[in-house]
Amino acid sequence: MKLLSILSMLLAFSVQAQTVKVGVLAPEGTTWAKKMDEMAKEIKKATDGKVKLRFYFGGAQGDEPDVLRKIRVGQLHGGIFTGKTLGEIAGDVRVIELPFTFGADREKALSTLGKMTPFFNSKFEDVGFKNIGFFELGMIYFVSQVKTGKLDELKGVKIWSWEGDKLVEAMITELDLVSVPLPLPDVLSSLSTGIIQAAYAPPMGMLALQWNTKIKYIVDFPITYAVGAFLLDKKTWAKIPAKYHKVIDEISARYVTEVNKANEKDNKDALTVMKSSGIEFLKFPEADIQKGKELRKAMVKRLKGPLFSEEAYQNLSKHIK
Repeated sequence: MKLLSILSMLLAFSVQAQTVKVGVLAPEGTTWAKKMDEMAKEIKKATDGKVKLRFYFGGAQGDEPDVLRKIRVGQLHGGIFTGKTLGEIAGDVRVIELPFTFGADREKALSTLGKMTPFFNSKFEDVGFKNIGFFELGMIYFVSQVKTGKLDELKGVKIWSWEGDKLVEAMITELDLVSVPLPLPDVLSSLSTGIIQAAYAPPMGMLALQWNTKIKYIVDFPITYAVGAFLLDKKTWAKIPAKYHKVIDEISARYVTEVNKANEKDNKDALTVMKSSGIEFLKFPEADIQKGKELRKAMVKRLKGPLFSEEAYQNLSKHIK
């Protein structure tokens, strides 16, 4: 009996507090960061202090490739990643970001993401990650310092690209742009010095990174729809007692939904701010919008295999129909 009591005490003490370190590019003070901090507090309370999320905001742990590398060597346990890095982890996820797929139909894009989430999650599981949730970054717009009112006028424009982003490289090739690979933090200074003339991002991202202070034009037709995901290393997830998994999933899902609603509002507000600041909104002619569909076919041909699978593409096609 005494032995059983000792064993019980040892078992109780063996459940040590788990601190989960997460790298994030979103700056401190943003709605995103505030919601993640609130989520961390609620998870800590719901797990009796046994699971503590510690977020490193504003790129404190480096750019996304740095965060991924640190996860793989055990210095971090998770990260909130966007398209390029998600593609390096599980390429099939990038199929949702194919340019000229959803046009300006944000609702259809979000619905399609929801339908494909189980498929994407299985791909993350296969390579050792647990997806806490998908974040909607929103529609991606093309911004520049030179007037580009037609697709043909994009030719030769020097545009920032994340080095190694196969999807963006395919788009730049098909649109006949000039790719200038740079780390994300270097984009603002490069717009200032003329190293690049154009970039792309969701509107709220442009404001957060202050790109709006360096550009004159925005093409008022989204190129694509972008997502992010909060990924944890599966080994870290496995160390968290199984009895806490469900409650963490439930709390996380609620906060991810709140962030997505806030992001939608922030994107709309950002467009309004840019318009009021004098940035000119350019309209592509209908013929160019139709031409975008042909460009999409060329990108699919270029990327199917090297980036995403036939299975992923057929899955997307099924849902968008």
